[in-house]
Amino acid sequence: MSEVTLRTRKFLTNRLLQRKQMIVDVLHPGKANVSKTELREKIAKLYKSEVENVFVFGVKTAFGGSKSTGFALIYDSLDAAKKFEPKYRLIRHGLAEGKTVSSKQRKEKKNREKKVRGTKKSKAGAASKK
Repeated sequence: MSEVTLRTRKFLTNRLLQRKQMIVDVLHPGKANVSKTELREKIAKLYKSEVENVFVFGVKTAFGGSKSTGFALIYDSLDAAKKFEPKYRLIRHGLAEGKTVSSKQRKEKKNREKKVRGTKKSKAGAASKK
């Protein structure tokens, strides 16, 4: 009873962004929800595409479960995905490296920048040597 059914609607081929975009309805009776990686694999198989070119996001489970709705993008190539996808989604997929700056460093930079005006902010933003 843990069979997952995919239905797509509002399918659109977006030539300008080199992708296919759609709303995905997932029926999953007897299951709390379906992982995004599993959805990516099923969508890639359904549309004969590579798994790394499929981006699934915004998946919400309906009240009472057994149905989820989300959004999927299938890019024509990995280069197009890297060009048009937001950086945070690329980081989620492991295609880009995220910045790891501590919150203390961010706050110190912000407070240094507050003390100056105009173009000097960029110089104040650079960490001062002690």
